[in-house]
Amino acid sequence: MRVVLYTGKGGVGKTSVAAASACKVAKDGKKVIIMSTDQAHSLADSFNMRLEKEPTKINENLYGMEIDTVYEGEKSWASLKDYMRRLLTIKGEGSIEVEELLVFPGLEELFALFKILEIYDKKEYDVLIVDCAPTGETLSLLKYPEKLSNFIEKVLPIKRKGAKIAGPAMEKVMKIPMPKDNVFDDIEYIMNKMERLQNLMLNKDIVSLRIVTTPEKIVIKEAKRNFTCLHLYNYNVDAIIVNKIYPKEAMEGYFSKWIKMQDEGLKEIEESFSEIPRYYLELQKGEIRNIEVLKKVGDELFEDDDLTKVLFKKDIFTIEKSKESTIMRILLPFADKRELDLRQDKNEIVLSVKNETRRFPLPVDLYDKEITGAKFIDGYLLINF
Repeated sequence: MRVVLYTGKGGVGKTSVAAASACKVAKDGKKVIIMSTDQAHSLADSFNMRLEKEPTKINENLYGMEIDTVYEGEKSWASLKDYMRRLLTIKGEGSIEVEELLVFPGLEELFALFKILEIYDKKEYDVLIVDCAPTGETLSLLKYPEKLSNFIEKVLPIKRKGAKIAGPAMEKVMKIPMPKDNVFDDIEYIMNKMERLQNLMLNKDIVSLRIVTTPEKIVIKEAKRNFTCLHLYNYNVDAIIVNKIYPKEAMEGYFSKWIKMQDEGLKEIEESFSEIPRYYLELQKGEIRNIEVLKKVGDELFEDDDLTKVLFKKDIFTIEKSKESTIMRILLPFADKRELDLRQDKNEIVLSVKNETRRFPLPVDLYDKEITGAKFIDGYLLINF
């Protein structure tokens, strides 16, 4: 089974491109499901039909769904949420304000990502296509599993043991209810799913991310930042889709000044993403809003290509050894040398690019080695040990 995620700046047409891709895959005979992690659901609008929280048949081989994050959240952390509600209402009755406090930023979107894992585990489809939220939200979600992966190993066993030993006394003295085992079970369940989700997302033979952009300079810059950050976290971007290209005949008269800007943008995309497959779609004459139009757009955009294949794959970092030294090469396309910060923390390399930070675990034979120098050349950070 393959998982393909479409991401990009808001307004570039991710939903339309993802929906057209799903129609193309279904038309080619593969069973495909498309879902959205964006809270502002518009997937149903693209197909011009109602979609539910569980898979709905759209057409032959094609199914779709819009995630109900409240429903998914209740499945994932009902006991933990109930405990936190009890803590917040010790001195008073429950209220709508308490329910609002229990909606943590990013958590509902994370439960939507859990649905990716659930669908993959069931293996009922050949392909899962995901219409992601805008770039910033998607990057935040993709960083969750790695940032919290050590929590269950280091903190949870201690907390569970402490609650069992000191819990009864604490309840009497402080009048605060201690968490029961089912609360810790919820936390372990969430953390386990996070780890499994991370392992799935980093499997480059299964998961691909595809960036949707337009030929405008400001959008291209966002696509480049997106590409760099995804590489920093070791995700595989295997295609760039350039949407909303104005036909030459439409840019006469009032829009004539846009011809040069669009050509410059298209040239920049070609030069910047030269190694990666690129697909181009002209601005359509009407709305991309029903199954027949989506099929037409899918054929126009991807022609005879098999979208279920991994279209491009490149190692994010490699380690090269010689008698004199060891060099770690990290691919950071479009990164600015002035925004790089590098340090060594025990058995890890801590690398920051602007406001994004990633930890790279070192192999065992480099545990006792120290960094002797680093250079940034042609998009690669070369670290010497």
